[in-house]
Amino acid sequence: MFDFDRISDRHGTGSLKWDRYAGRDVLPLWVADMDFSAPPAVLDALQQRAAHGIFGYTHAPTELVEVIRERLWQRYHWRVEAETLVWLPGLVVGINVACRAVGGTGSEVLTMTPIYPPFLSAPGLSERTLVTIPMVQEGAQWLIDFDAMEKAVTPAARLLLLCSPQNPTGRVFTRKELEQLADFCQRHNLVLCSDEIHCDLVLEPGIEHIPTASLDADVAARTITLMAPSKTFNLPGLNCAFAIIPDAGLRGRFQRAMAGIVPYVNLFGYVGALAAYRDSGDWHAALLDYLRDNRNLVLDAVAAMPGLQVTRGEATYLTWIDARSTGLEDPAGFFEQAGVGLSDGREFGAPGFVRLNFGCPRVVLQQALERMRKALVANCR
Repeated sequence: MFDFDRISDRHGTGSLKWDRYAGRDVLPLWVADMDFSAPPAVLDALQQRAAHGIFGYTHAPTELVEVIRERLWQRYHWRVEAETLVWLPGLVVGINVACRAVGGTGSEVLTMTPIYPPFLSAPGLSERTLVTIPMVQEGAQWLIDFDAMEKAVTPAARLLLLCSPQNPTGRVFTRKELEQLADFCQRHNLVLCSDEIHCDLVLEPGIEHIPTASLDADVAARTITLMAPSKTFNLPGLNCAFAIIPDAGLRGRFQRAMAGIVPYVNLFGYVGALAAYRDSGDWHAALLDYLRDNRNLVLDAVAAMPGLQVTRGEATYLTWIDARSTGLEDPAGFFEQAGVGLSDGREFGAPGFVRLNFGCPRVVLQQALERMRKALVANCR
């Protein structure tokens, strides 16, 4: 029903992903933007709304709010009230607003590395002090280092930024890990901002995402949860996201930090989100099957490449690759010269690593992996 193998030419479309290498033979597998057409239901809904011809100021449709509430209950057994949703023109905006809303100038914001780059920049932009705690790798998993977190936290800490499922490692945290993290936040009186934009992209059978705020009411009262349809349904350019903030006081602080500087979600963002969540379940299921096969292809191919190590990500369409054993000073630059554009681990707080986006037609992925293999074999001679 859905052709994820179809190659769509994105040259000349204003694509951030592809324009980075304009005029060069480089396959872009970097930014978290898939090379698949959006679900047919979304395309139909956008076209129908565009045909109306009037694009005035708007607000979140009541139906969209109810669809999200029902979705959260059906998928995660998490009941949220309509008034707890705060609409945003992007999830990165939410991370920055959370930093501005919690604590004051000079207060500390904790996060765990490697991590999505805006987690590292947002505290400084809000005149907060960033404190990073490296995750630890044990066997095939990246784990939270709770001992290191206890040593790093100080009375100046006010906020902890979490990415769950984790970008770039693809970890889906267990209930035990989330409960331990929630206990840490409660003991140190921290607000928890949980970026859960990849929650609907769990690929590993038998693994389930657990929204942190769904653990219990006390955890929910100190948690800002950030979600969006953009990664799951490939709608990043429509700029529609939302925060779920059950505590009225915390929600008020968040909204005051938004006032006057955060624009409203645009009309088509709401239209696309509703069609995605309400009408695109079959497309989503087919996407997960395709991504799962792509992930397995990457794992097998990278494991056979000299000097590279890779862990089995449980979620997202991103693979985190350890290139430190290659001896390459700049792995991302090396692979770019070989014709494959990857994200540089230095931007995630982890030099020597690269991140690969496998959300693309399989023939493109196979070509990119072959370019990587040949470049590494030649480098070893």
